[in-house]
Amino acid sequence: QVQLVESGGGLVQPGGSLGLSCAASGDIIAINIVGWYRQAPGKERELVARIARSRWTTTNYTESVKGRFTISQDTALNTVSLQMNNLKPEDTAVYYCYANIYTYRTGSLDYWGQGTQVTVSS
Repeated sequence: QVQLVESGGGLVQPGGSLGLSCAASGDIIAINIVGWYRQAPGKERELVARIARSRWTTTNYTESVKGRFTISQDTALNTVSLQMNNLKPEDTAVYYCYANIYTYRTGSLDYWGQGTQVTVSS
């Protein structure tokens, strides 16, 4: 059974930095897509950043975080990280790790972490 466990998050002042990390465990054969989503109070969950691997690797960011956030993946350790710099109050949300993972037993399925709170406030 696949699990995604997140760490990081917390409270930071505007302009500060935080890092999030997510580790995938289980009978993983391949990780096709990894990413981070967020959901602010009263809003829908939105994509923040993702890395998709097929014949080539593509990385996407939502417009509002470009130049401030960096997503990275360690394929050997099955981890994905999100470095967030120059944080703004509007970045406040619960951040969720996401992965599309292939196992022999289930094929390719979507998995989610439990969510971690990021609060940007002075």
